Amino acid sequence: MSVREGLEFESPILTDCANVWLAVQALLNASIEIHCLRDLTRGGLATTLNEIAADRHICIKLEEVLIPVEETVQSACEILGLDPLYVANEGRFAVFVPAAQADAALCVLKKVEVSQGAVRVGAVEETPGRTVVLQSRIGGNRVVDMLSGEQLPRIC
Repeated sequence: MSVREGLEFESPILTDCANVWLAVQALLNASIEIHCLRDLTRGGLATTLNEIAADRHICIKLEEVLIPVEETVQSACEILGLDPLYVANEGRFAVFVPAAQADAALCVLKKVEVSQGAVRVGAVEETPGRTVVLQSRIGGNRVVDMLSGEQLPRIC
């Protein structure tokens, strides 16, 4: 995986369950170079990106303002004391593509019903390796760690 690749995140639409094959197929048909593609089912965005960062020895930098979290989900998480970054998102995925193809990948994804809400939420950098860093809404940075324990009991 090369440095400074674009990072795309397919945002939730009306449900968190969806078949993502049509979106993935559209990327492949458009000759988008996919370096990594992972679903967000177990552990949500934060866990998925931490696993990728650790495996590839990279730093993934996210911008909180770009991560789409529906108001109802945010409210439910606040009531339950959960961090939405760690909540499972069935039918959603993160895809890593070269930065030069990020805009083209977004255009392709937006043409497919299930991925019309796709957005770019960050980028890959070399350092600090094995790290996910989130730039907060107020401009500070925080490390997004692997969740210790389970946020929710496993029901499936």
